[in-house]
Amino acid sequence: MLFNSFSFAMFLPIVFGLYWFLFKDKTKAQNVLLLVASYYFYSCWDYRFLFLLIFSTFLDYFTGLKISNSTSQYHKKIWLFISLFVNFGFLAIFKYYDFFVSSFIELLSNFGVNASYVPLNIILPVGISFYTFHGISYVFDIYKGRIEDEKNIVDYSLFVSFFPLLVAGPIERATHLLPQIKFKREFNYNKLVDGLRQMLWGFFKKIVIADNCAEYANEIFGNHSSFDGTTLIFGAILFSVQIYCDFSGYSDIALGVARLFGIELLRNFAFPYFSRDIAEFWRRWHISLSSWFKDYLYIPLGGSKGNMLRKVRNTFIIFIVSGFWHGANWTFVIWGLLNALYILPLIIFNLNRNNLEIVSKNKILPNISDFFKILLTFSLTVFAWIFFRSENVSYAFSYITKIFTSTHLLLPEIFPKYLILLIIFMFGIEWIARENKYGLEKIGLNWPWFLRYSFYYLIILLIIFNAGEEQEFIYFQF
Repeated sequence: MLFNSFSFAMFLPIVFGLYWFLFKDKTKAQNVLLLVASYYFYSCWDYRFLFLLIFSTFLDYFTGLKISNSTSQYHKKIWLFISLFVNFGFLAIFKYYDFFVSSFIELLSNFGVNASYVPLNIILPVGISFYTFHGISYVFDIYKGRIEDEKNIVDYSLFVSFFPLLVAGPIERATHLLPQIKFKREFNYNKLVDGLRQMLWGFFKKIVIADNCAEYANEIFGNHSSFDGTTLIFGAILFSVQIYCDFSGYSDIALGVARLFGIELLRNFAFPYFSRDIAEFWRRWHISLSSWFKDYLYIPLGGSKGNMLRKVRNTFIIFIVSGFWHGANWTFVIWGLLNALYILPLIIFNLNRNNLEIVSKNKILPNISDFFKILLTFSLTVFAWIFFRSENVSYAFSYITKIFTSTHLLLPEIFPKYLILLIIFMFGIEWIARENKYGLEKIGLNWPWFLRYSFYYLIILLIIFNAGEEQEFIYFQF
């Protein structure tokens, strides 16, 4: 079930009404309702994969109990290993088996060894990378003594499968979400309105910006040999805007929907394209995944402690794994390696924490230095996105080669002025709101009511006029 679908427009009010009117002040009943609704939401994709979600949930629930009840460190490690082995085993089978086997056979062929295999061609269960990481973090936190095991299976199951975050995050932590699930939620009108505003901004970014960018980006990437270098650069920029508005739009909708039920999810984006270096970009892009890798991979490897060689090694590991997390394709690995190379000088010269404050805080415009830093960081990011978007490595190099070997003196052959104006409008709103949590959080609140609601209705009309065939979110494939 897509957020941007008629079925979700019917589903959400029904669940909301039952939650606050029929089961008000009944936390256990509300949790059961949300769990049933979440399982129905997921089964709308493919009911067969619901059993995999339930199995994964029971696996980590059970191993969490066993780790908590074990009296020896040895037995704790055994149960932790079982959880990690099974969880990563599922990811390996569903997501990576065909990729690794085909890559190995291709390697053998380079040495004159002919081999063949039968690909599994398994459909990737939607959201498997997200809910698997939910469970792993829960079990690992119990093992480390950060949290106690959750005895209530309904509460734990809801933590794993809460429908707003189930298929594309944010990747939640038990320390953050489980307490909100266990304790009573009070209806809050201001939180409801705030949630609706964030949903509105998310729908605008997805339907008006991302889906329109996708139309032109797909045409340019699909026929790159027919266009000049300027158009190819424009296509890469459009994809960069598309993937940001698509994924951050999903996150805005997810956070807004959760707030309707009195639940606060982790923030996933903090205006990353206003970053002044790559380190700042990764503190602001897909925050829940970046922090997950930091806490459960980077720090256990030693983090930034030790000599420079260890720091560099850990940095490359984290970005290569991040690339593989996104998909079974060498293009994602190269994308990760590029970002590791981008951030390496900052690590070596200890500059990776230089830009912790919001850019141009309390100022209307950035200064010249910040402007060019933002432009450079965005340019590096756009270049890396070419690999992320390409079907394979050779295609990416062909695209890049065409950029550097053709003219750049003309306007792009595809130049949708209406869309460009909408993109400028969107980034203008986000620049104004960069000190807030999302674009519409405070904009218009102090305006006269007729101006404020005229502004909201304008956004609604833009969404309606641009709504066409339901388009999946990019990160559903991960």
